Amino acid sequence: MKKIISLLAMFVVIIGLVGCSMDEGSSTKTESKAKDNGKLKVGLSMNTLNNPFFVAVKEGAEAQAKEDKVDLVITDAQNDPGKQLSDVENLLQQNIDVLVIDPTDSDAIAQAVNKANDADIPVFTIDRSSNGGEVITHIGFDALKSGNIAGTFLKDALGGKGNIVEIQGILGTNVGQLRSKGFNEIMDANSGFKVVARQAANFDRGEAMKVMEDILQANPKIDGVYAANDEMALGALAAIEAAGRLDEITLIGCDAIDPSIEAIKAGKLEATIAEPPFFLGKEAVITAQKISKKESVEKEVILDSTLVTKENANEVKTK
Repeated sequence: MKKIISLLAMFVVIIGLVGCSMDEGSSTKTESKAKDNGKLKVGLSMNTLNNPFFVAVKEGAEAQAKEDKVDLVITDAQNDPGKQLSDVENLLQQNIDVLVIDPTDSDAIAQAVNKANDADIPVFTIDRSSNGGEVITHIGFDALKSGNIAGTFLKDALGGKGNIVEIQGILGTNVGQLRSKGFNEIMDANSGFKVVARQAANFDRGEAMKVMEDILQANPKIDGVYAANDEMALGALAAIEAAGRLDEITLIGCDAIDPSIEAIKAGKLEATIAEPPFFLGKEAVITAQKISKKESVEKEVILDSTLVTKENANEVKTK
């Protein structure tokens, strides 16, 4: 009997010690959570990180987050709308304070925006907008203006006449649609231009190279090419150079990523349009902080676009 009582006493002591340990663990977790809650946590859902433009957006956001001591959680949708929806759902489960989305598709992303709305998480878009749901603001560039700039550059460079090729981006995005629309406003206003080919390459360098190879084979005379982003411009450039037609074609891209600036300096690419992604990423984190502090923000923030040629390539600030 004494042994049983002794064993029971030891069992009670052990249970007490385990209980204390659990209490201490709970206390630590609570304190840790409280500490986490004292730091702004921002979710950034990127459409892809397999593109230098969006990598630079990420780097700009990370730089600003580090400077301002913001906890930044970044996901990569890999250009898949379904994965981006899943990414957003996961971010919403991570106690984020603000959600930033760079959509893969302007229509498809509306479902993700609605989920953030239902969770009462402030949400806004960058670069590409959403065609549904409630966003606090949209930060990006004037895609219509960029298309106009590209068209005007070719008009001036070619004297308002010639055979033109347009390589379009993802037409499911507002950026892809508006860059094309702005460009064709200039083409349509100049009767001397003939658009001999117009094809989407989805903002992808490899696709654009293949598209341009096919267009070159089908068109013995091409005077100008507009690619709706620099990745596609570089893909087109590779095809043009391989075909030995670099001297006869004037090529312009858009975004002013570092490789395109270098190509301009080397005399291989004639122009691009500066829409510095690094600053877009920084602006996203700055805006997230304003929203968390209940400060007012504009419904739409449009960053500057600038034509970049060999004359000003050394002066353009991209970071």
